[in-house]
Amino acid sequence: MRVIVASTNEQLGVIKLQDALRRAQHLGLDLVEVAPNANPPVCRIVDFGKFRYELAKQEKDKKQSASRLKELKFRVNIDEHDYVTKIRRGEQFLDKGNKLKIQLQFRGREMAHKDLGEAVMRRVREDLAGMAVVEMPAKQVGKSINMTLSPLPAAKRKRKYSVAEQDVEDLEDDSELPDEE
Repeated sequence: MRVIVASTNEQLGVIKLQDALRRAQHLGLDLVEVAPNANPPVCRIVDFGKFRYELAKQEKDKKQSASRLKELKFRVNIDEHDYVTKIRRGEQFLDKGNKLKIQLQFRGREMAHKDLGEAVMRRVREDLAGMAVVEMPAKQVGKSINMTLSPLPAAKRKRKYSVAEQDVEDLEDDSELPDEE
């Protein structure tokens, strides 16, 4: 079996099981088989508790990367500031890799102005085009219009309304310029 010492990433080469176990006991660590299907099998000399912790951490990261569906609700007569705030929030959701469900709700007589609702949905789609692609186009269901967006690959995303966190830090550094008197 091929043996690797995890703490130093030193490869001991292909050695017998008994020799590997002796080496692990000498270092006060455990011998863990990490690739049983390889030829020859690969083992690591590590602290087993730490090894389990690292595996659990990797599993947790995989679960977080699974996309969730976040929802933004709009109204036909939404104010400009409220609209921009919701779009910024939508960009944050998409930047984290989440899918985004956009819902525009009609109330009362607003149903008579479906064209205004469609205009708001079109504007949302255009404003988030740098961050997402339309998965399900805008469709009216009852008293609302729904649309689903999926995030673009991380390299292709371009924010339109919100500034990335790193850029905010750069702006804060620039604000420390001496005052002119």
